[in-house]
This record gives sequence, structure tokens and C-alpha cells, in this order.
Amino acid sequence: MSARLIDGKAIAARLLEQTASAVGGLRAAHDLQPGLAVVLVGDDPASQVYVRNKARQTVAAGMRSFEHLLPASTSQAELLDRVARLNADPAVHGILVQLPLPPQIDEDRVIEAIDPAKDVDGFHPINVGRLSIGSAVLAPCTPYGCTLLLRSVLPDPAGLHAVVIGRSNIVGKPLAQLLLALNCTVTIAHSRTRDLPGLARSADILVAAVGRPEMVRGDWIKPGACVLDVGINRVPAAEPGKTRLVGDVAFAEALEVAAAVTPVPGGVGPMTIACLLRNTVIAACSARGLSVPAGL
Repeated sequence: MSARLIDGKAIAARLLEQTASAVGGLRAAHDLQPGLAVVLVGDDPASQVYVRNKARQTVAAGMRSFEHLLPASTSQAELLDRVARLNADPAVHGILVQLPLPPQIDEDRVIEAIDPAKDVDGFHPINVGRLSIGSAVLAPCTPYGCTLLLRSVLPDPAGLHAVVIGRSNIVGKPLAQLLLALNCTVTIAHSRTRDLPGLARSADILVAAVGRPEMVRGDWIKPGACVLDVGINRVPAAEPGKTRLVGDVAFAEALEVAAAVTPVPGGVGPMTIACLLRNTVIAACSARGLSVPAGL
């Protein structure tokens, strides 16, 4: 068997096109230009690149981008004050505070300070609770992106057994909730799960989100399963001094067993920013009491 590659770049590009079209309609019909504020504390080079990429794609979609670059010495009180001002700014419909934060800042306090209506990351406890009861919610971006990738190859996954390896608040737990909403039968596995390979082999849909390079081997995968690899790990390359990106799944082995698999890079990763911009448009519509545009 040679698995079908799930092209996250192409699917993300379509969602970005739909988002840009929706923004154009909102600006023309309602004089509404969604705005996204991104707050970065510190000078981590990878985070800086990520924030710049978010800003570029936000502007490309016709939205307003607000970048707040704060020094690593920023205190918790200063960051909370910045969040409060963004909460009160009517031009800002979505707020994202880039994680991780410096050690002097309590991440939970910052997340809880964001207005749930502007929490486009979907991390606020109120939005987490809404997700758990199946209420309308700003879904966390990476998990929601995973469901779009899944439905590109399995439009109706109802009744299928999904095994999510990883129980983080950012991916594992919310993705399990979203899969339940699609009527999957869901099992969450983790480091203390007994016979993890055997459990993984029972999955029609296997999600790897643990941050361990190529942990999921080909013989962990049920023939014909759909595999979503959320991991992004940098490992040494064959060339001395170079590195390469790999997922949590042994990709070459998965290709021989699965029916469909996401590559790393080019699978789940591109979906995150696309879903972030989608959430910002939804938040802007909600602030004005407007219906969400078709296609989002």
C-alpha cells in the first residue's frame, strides 16, 4: 500500500482564500475589517519568525494586524495591562499571546485575562468548557485544522475509532472533543497507557501529538488507517551540522501501511495560521452580531 498524502499546504491555502473572500465581503457590506493582535514577549528567533509570518498572512487576507513586541524583562503586571487594553480596543477582534512566556509570567493568568470573545487561540477556560459541551466556540487552531485535514479524506468519520496519542491542553484534549463532535469513538492515550502499540493498531484514525521524533512506527498502524502527525521535531540531518524536521510518526514506514497520512513539514503545520485567521473573522462577526460567512 502507498498512502495518500494529505496536503496541508493546499488545504490551508483554500481556507485562506475563503477567509480573504469573507473579509472582503464584510468590509464591503458592513465596513468591518477584522483585526488580529499578536503579543510576543522576548526575542526567541523562532517565535519572531512565526509572528512575522502571522502578520504577513493577516494583512494578505485583508485584515488589520497589530504586533506588540515586548522585551523579555516584561513583568506579569505589564503584560496583563497590555492584554486589558487590547480587550478594550474595538479594532481588535482577536488576541493571541505567543507561548511560551518568560518564567516570571504565569501563562494561565495571562490566558484567563484575555476576553473569551477575542480568544482566537481557544485556550481560555470558558472556551475550553464550551468546547467540552459541544457549544459554539472558537476552537483551538491546530486541533480544528486537524479535523479539516481528516475530513478531506474522510468526509464522514462517524463511528470510526480515533486514538489520540497525547493529552496536552493545546492539542490532545481539544482534538479529542472535536473528534467526539464528529461522532468518532475516541480514546486518549499517553505515556502511561499500557500496550500503546496495540492500542494504536486498533485505530481507524491515529493522531500523534507527543513531541517525540518518529515514536509511532509502521507496525503501530492499522492497515488502511488515517494518520495525522502533529509533531514537529528538529533532528540531526545526514550532513554534519545540519538539521531536518520530522514528525512523531516514522513517515516512510507509515506510507507503507496507512491509507492517508500527513507529512512533516507540509501537513498539520500550515493549518494553524489559516485557522487562526478564520477564528478572527468569526470573532469579528460575533462582535457585530453578524452571521459567520459561508465557507467558514
